[in-house]
Amino acid sequence: MEPLYQYAWLIPVLPLLAAMVVGLGLISFNKATNRLRQLNAVFIVSTLGASMALSLALLWSQFHGHEPFTRTIEWAAAGNFHLMMGYTVDHLTALMLVIVTTVALLVMIYTDGYMAHDPGYVRFYAYLSLFSSSMLGLVVSPNLVQVYIFWELVGMCSYLLVGFWYDRKPAADACQKAFVVNRVGDFGLLLGILGLYWATNSFEFDVMGSRLQDFVASGYISGGLAALFAILVFLGPVAKSAQFPLHVWLPDAMEGPTPISALIHAATMVAAGVFLIARMYPVFEGIPVVMSVIAWTGAFTAFLGASIAITQNDIKKGLAYSTISQLGYMVMAMGIGAYTAGLFHLMTHAYFKAMLFLGSGSVIHGMEAVVGHDPALAQDMRMMGGLRKFMPITSLTFLIGTLAISGIPPFAGFWSKDEILGSAFGVNPALWLIGWSTAGLTAFYMFRMYFRTFEGEFRGKDTQIRHQLLAEAGRPVPAFGPGAMDTRELSAETDHEHDPGHHSDLPHESPLTMTLPLLLLAVPSTLIGLVGMPFDNYFEEFIHPAGETAAEVALQAEGFDWTEFLIMGGNSVGIALIGITLASLMYLRGKIDPTAIAQKIKPLYELSLNKWYIDNIYHSVFVMGLRRIARQIMEVDYRVVDGAVNLTGLFTLLSGEGLKYLENGRAQFYALIIFGAVLGLVIFSGIT
Repeated sequence: MEPLYQYAWLIPVLPLLAAMVVGLGLISFNKATNRLRQLNAVFIVSTLGASMALSLALLWSQFHGHEPFTRTIEWAAAGNFHLMMGYTVDHLTALMLVIVTTVALLVMIYTDGYMAHDPGYVRFYAYLSLFSSSMLGLVVSPNLVQVYIFWELVGMCSYLLVGFWYDRKPAADACQKAFVVNRVGDFGLLLGILGLYWATNSFEFDVMGSRLQDFVASGYISGGLAALFAILVFLGPVAKSAQFPLHVWLPDAMEGPTPISALIHAATMVAAGVFLIARMYPVFEGIPVVMSVIAWTGAFTAFLGASIAITQNDIKKGLAYSTISQLGYMVMAMGIGAYTAGLFHLMTHAYFKAMLFLGSGSVIHGMEAVVGHDPALAQDMRMMGGLRKFMPITSLTFLIGTLAISGIPPFAGFWSKDEILGSAFGVNPALWLIGWSTAGLTAFYMFRMYFRTFEGEFRGKDTQIRHQLLAEAGRPVPAFGPGAMDTRELSAETDHEHDPGHHSDLPHESPLTMTLPLLLLAVPSTLIGLVGMPFDNYFEEFIHPAGETAAEVALQAEGFDWTEFLIMGGNSVGIALIGITLASLMYLRGKIDPTAIAQKIKPLYELSLNKWYIDNIYHSVFVMGLRRIARQIMEVDYRVVDGAVNLTGLFTLLSGEGLKYLENGRAQFYALIIFGAVLGLVIFSGIT
């Protein structure tokens, strides 16, 4: 298998090459490249397919005991400083490569149907390929500097893809918001990298961890300084993985096309943060205060995201806050030392969340045939209902994803989430309580989403609801009757994705290129959790912290307690069933009126609906505050800096005007001036 490892560098390079070829074609031969749109798509998908095949082969090899492989070259040197670049293949790398390539490949296949009528079809594929390449490059990076390079490339690609429809103001604002918020986290990450290098003289993950622990133990470096460096590094994952307080960019990123929403939320950008925590685990695990910060940040974020998701009406925004919540679970797991459980949930979540997002895209695709391309109508669950009759494949796969994320056995989410909750209970019951209550909220808002979208009667033709939603979104409400309404006129400026002429009276199922990825993703969403069952945990034997050996993992597995598993698993399933029951009574059977409950607890309802007012606070403090500071600086610039420059110019002008009368060319006049100057000096000397 050695030749396989020699060519592992091709995994990120192949999609990069495809993006470069297609990108150069768009720059140099734009019309011809766009005419061959599907040929370009096949080329990009094929290169990623080759990367996926190599990734699967590496995973198979690592699973069967091949030693980790690293190859590096000297990239730069100055004195004792040597910067190495290359690639590494170990168990974590092999797992992440398979997750990224499989999800990205299915998203690309789905894109052909979803973006079929978009004029930027080829450009979108080029961006997707570059995005996939950047994430794959990050995964194989052997040191922190190379991780940072690809980390920034991932951020750049997310900027391009979130703002893909840059002529729409919401999309342009969303990509700028994502860029700015991530720069805050990335600046902290950069400071942390520099601080750790100063402390340990290394960018290698294991070396940094061991040296930092030794230096703190010997007193060479204070524990507080080591904790500061580690927390600065953690700021990078806080931004990338949308943890509080830098989570605000992720819901706005829904302004991009749905395929990129699925890729960002499942296997690339947000997964990069959790992956970096796993890579930096040798540094973090030796500093208890940092582990506590990570755990509590994740726990609070999990609850925050779930509490906001329960009131969202936009199907994509609801899934976005769901992602924030699930990422909080993963980060909490890392903070409590449940390294394997966190990565297990990362894997299961990647598949069922990709399926849920692609399912939402399929719903939007079907709704646009009825209500037009305005997101205020096509993405709002209040306009949906009864779609199961029109979109059976989408409905079935969405239900599977809903069961998985709700933690219902035997679906994938149950095994990974239960593992996290069990570990949290053993470390800190307060963290377990937060995670447990969040599990109930998750089941509630996900089944609320499913029932409002797929069950009941179809509401897409209800003129009253349509006018209400248009008014809420600030769109003009037509003054004529529904019989005369042309839905194409409602959102002509947002018509990017599909042919504007394919409107009908009822939604329809999506084409095969969109439903096939959904069906394929339904398989791991249902079954992949079985590899991590606590009583037969193949995943833990394969993925475990560097400080543990396979023998130690096997010894822990022998101590499995069925009673503890049944109690903890029963608790997590029980709270999920309570959430499902409440959602059913409210949104399926109509036994409970959610509007009446919202009126009774209006402050809490408003808090959730307005996203805890965090965006408002940031706007007032940072946006408006910085504008006020900028205006003050402008005043200083105008009055002090410009005033000094203008005064210098005025002095030069006046002095020049005065001196020109002394330059008359007459020697007698010059002699008189010299005589007067000498006389003045003599008199001054005599006085002093």
